[in-house]
Amino acid sequence: MYRKPFTAKEYATRLADVKTRMAAAGFELIICQDPANMCWLTGFDGWSFYTPQCVVVHLDEDWPVWFGRAQDAKSAHITTDLPADNIVGFSEPLVHHPVNHPYDELCDLMRARGWDKAQIGVELDAHYYTARAHHHLVKGLPNACLSDSQELVNWARIVKSEAEVALMREAGRICTETMNRAISRIAPGVAQYEVIAEVYHAQIMGLDGKCGDYTSLCPLIQVGEGTSTPHLTWTDEPLPDEGLVMMEIGAARRHYHAPLTRTVHLGKPPTEIIKLANVIVDGVDVALDKAKPGVSCQDVEAVWQRVLNKNGYTKPSRVGYSIGLNYPPDWGERTASLRPGDETVLQPGMCFHFQSGVWLEDFGAAISEPFVVTEKGGERLCDVRRELIVID
Repeated sequence: MYRKPFTAKEYATRLADVKTRMAAAGFELIICQDPANMCWLTGFDGWSFYTPQCVVVHLDEDWPVWFGRAQDAKSAHITTDLPADNIVGFSEPLVHHPVNHPYDELCDLMRARGWDKAQIGVELDAHYYTARAHHHLVKGLPNACLSDSQELVNWARIVKSEAEVALMREAGRICTETMNRAISRIAPGVAQYEVIAEVYHAQIMGLDGKCGDYTSLCPLIQVGEGTSTPHLTWTDEPLPDEGLVMMEIGAARRHYHAPLTRTVHLGKPPTEIIKLANVIVDGVDVALDKAKPGVSCQDVEAVWQRVLNKNGYTKPSRVGYSIGLNYPPDWGERTASLRPGDETVLQPGMCFHFQSGVWLEDFGAAISEPFVVTEKGGERLCDVRRELIVID
């Protein structure tokens, strides 16, 4: 039997919050294509986001409507509490049809329910909301007013409930185990893919009888000069006798993510690498102490940047971003970032990945931390050695 991760009351609270935000933004109806937003609002969970699907929320309706591929409708019956009439599958011939589109039938549904003249918010920046889907929606609802909802639901998700934070902590424990297992496999001559295979095994095995989910981002590994850039993946090359290895991995529990980065050096590390790693650790410590309710995102970044600057370094990219429930291709929520100009005020229950990577011309290092905002500062979700890890 499928066990839902949250109570019906929690989903009702989320829906009420979103409706309040909709009313304030002037939307009568929103269409959510982001699979994380669909899941957060209804509990829907299935690997079906490669075809058009969405959750529709109307201000005057008690329940959202799930709309998706007909053969995936049963997934909505299993994973959500939505009434049967609010689970609507589109015709199978529309899958990858060269002319017609599933949103043609979504427009039919909107007209049938009298929603075709509404002020409608759509997720223009959602990964799976395609230009073609938007074109068919605009063409099929000529009397509606469509505009960007500007991550309305994403922002509703940014402060986690106690139940959500509990899942974040579980993800953090799985990530701790996964990173430690991966580090234990690092040695000269070991193929990169063997390290990553250990990551995948540990991610899914989880801890204490609680399995992990697939993560929104695949494991990343960089070796040698590759550490000067952050997003390389594994090869079949063996690890060198000496040099840097950097890994960014994550773990997910019911799709709630805890990402983590660690830097390893095979053999005796050069002085400049030791210095950079030590500065990164000091900067993260200071920043997490600062990350208390009432402090802005840019204030947290500023204290980190000061530690870097006084040691001769700088980081032009953001140093962190909000995390939580997500699906591929990214575990970031696309809301608040720890960077200059972001005046978002921290609240208890917000979760971030403090991505402390500093990438220089020839090498880089990162010793990052996922954390939840508490009255005492940023509570680390993982517990892996916070240092340049040296393997002789």
